[in-house]
Amino acid sequence: MNYLELIVILSTALMIGFGHCIGMCGGIVVAYSTSKIDTASSFSKQTISHLAYNFGRVTTYTIFGVIFGLLGKAFTFSMETKGFLFIATGILMILTGFTIAGGTKFLNTSSWSLSKQSWFKSLFLKLLQSKSLSSFYFLGILNGLIPCGPVYAFAIVAASTASPLYGAIVMFIFGLGTIPGLLFLGSLANFLQKGNLRTTIIKIGAFMIIIYGVWTIFKGYNFINNPEMISKKIEKMQKGYHVQEIIKNI
Repeated sequence: MNYLELIVILSTALMIGFGHCIGMCGGIVVAYSTSKIDTASSFSKQTISHLAYNFGRVTTYTIFGVIFGLLGKAFTFSMETKGFLFIATGILMILTGFTIAGGTKFLNTSSWSLSKQSWFKSLFLKLLQSKSLSSFYFLGILNGLIPCGPVYAFAIVAASTASPLYGAIVMFIFGLGTIPGLLFLGSLANFLQKGNLRTTIIKIGAFMIIIYGVWTIFKGYNFINNPEMISKKIEKMQKGYHVQEIIKNI
């Protein structure tokens, strides 16, 4: 995984954060903002509360990255196998992009909602009633468990790295990218919801996911077509190449 891919992930997540995430998670943000945050409190205290919630989500996503990275590693036994995994990932990314853009119901029909579970509702309400800083963090962790199309998509990317470390990095960066949209929801929500900007941003984010999917398929093709060259690069890096080279080329 190279720096350019990480930049693409971050850029895509930023677009998704201002579009998809505001639409899907905006209700939760408004709910805890009105019930847990005292408007008379200082700006810094309110900001810290919002950040605690958002980093709770990022924590959940990062754990997902570790899990899916381990799964990818368990099922990747050769360069060719990894290539097929990349191709499968690319195809699913493209389907995800079309789903977010509204072209298909691929993820809508395969997802299920934790929010309808009694234990989830009970824990959510308990955290919503508390005003401690830790409750914001744990509310974010809980929110991160709710199935979401973009989370599915990047969890697949995390699996394709076949590494718990790089899987965690993928999901951590994805989570960071979604923070700005939700962090500024209070001041931008009405503007984004009423106009066409949100729809435009969602479509741009979906387009970026589709492009990333095509890129991933091409990477898979290279793994299948040139397995010896890829294997030699990995062997060199395992023998002690600089950490930046490892991050750049794996």
